[in-house]
Amino acid sequence: MQQFDLIIIGGGILGTSHAFHALQKGLKVLILERDSYPLGATVRNFGQVVPSGLADKWFDYGLTGLALYKSIQQKGDISVRQNGSIYIASDEDEQALIHELKAHYDHIGYQAQLLSATEVQQRYPAIKPAYAKEALFFPEEVSVEPDKMIHRLHAFLKEQHKLQIQYYTPVTSIEEAKGQVIINGHFQAGKVIICCGHEGKLLFPEIFSASGQVVSKLQMLRSIPMPELPLKGNILTGLTIRRYESFATYCPSFNRIKTPQHYEELKKWGIHILFKQATDNSIIIGDSHEYAPIHQSDDLGFHTNHYINELILEEASHIINIGSRQIASCWNGFYAQHNENNIFEKDVSPQIHIRTGIGGKGMTAGAGYAKESVDLLYGI
Repeated sequence: MQQFDLIIIGGGILGTSHAFHALQKGLKVLILERDSYPLGATVRNFGQVVPSGLADKWFDYGLTGLALYKSIQQKGDISVRQNGSIYIASDEDEQALIHELKAHYDHIGYQAQLLSATEVQQRYPAIKPAYAKEALFFPEEVSVEPDKMIHRLHAFLKEQHKLQIQYYTPVTSIEEAKGQVIINGHFQAGKVIICCGHEGKLLFPEIFSASGQVVSKLQMLRSIPMPELPLKGNILTGLTIRRYESFATYCPSFNRIKTPQHYEELKKWGIHILFKQATDNSIIIGDSHEYAPIHQSDDLGFHTNHYINELILEEASHIINIGSRQIASCWNGFYAQHNENNIFEKDVSPQIHIRTGIGGKGMTAGAGYAKESVDLLYGI
């Protein structure tokens, strides 16, 4: 039987980040990933690392993750590109919110820059002039390639930090004996951390069913390569300004602004428009949000709703020059979230710990949260 200090179930960004910080403490770590490679939210997202969109301790976690990504990128290419994040305001209410958020970040010393409509056009000529009234730019923020980043991070940790990973290894049994945890009858460790994404049926289903978690289903699209529409960095728009935590938390006007009529149908489906251009010049576009309790997540279905994609693309076409014939693919993403606690934490025993349900914050804040999580379990 193979012996480890820590076994992590789940090889996505949250599990891998726990592994990284445990390896920094000199622990012998194994990740067990049920699929041939990670297939969940970690690879189905935009690849935007945007602490500016988070609030309270999650903003701090985002800063930790931002610094960590940049540090690792200096040692090995995990696809990090520092082109900043921009929130584009399309009307006076959204302009008021970006000014208020700018004041907050000025107060705490996080670098942000207001851009006039003219400056937006100079930096982002692909953005239609009729849409952009003003914008807020965060130069320190980065993007990654979601279909590449986690694979390169695994390779880096295996080569540089002796991380062990077993792919295609679903966990079917967990037993405790004499202060040790035995996994699948083959692997043994002093502790196990479960970072299983939105999977709530295989391990401790009764705990997950009662956890208060919900699963969000997202629809996203990717264009053909479009070098004629340069969109460097993370592009966030008016609907995002009206949705993200930082605006809701720090902007006094947030709860007073009205929803324009043309946004009503988009908000019904949880749509806000983001863009992230990949290294091949294709553009990731999205997204929407539909919800179900974690024990009823099958009700969300496997299908892609064409009407939702049409809504996304129609709003996107008001911002950049893109049409349906330029869409190469679309997909569904799923992630678990806990609406009250921002993450689901459960200590099944002194040896078995569930850390999952980080929602859409994983790529930005997962690494920072995991550092605190590992410090609490093993001591700083």
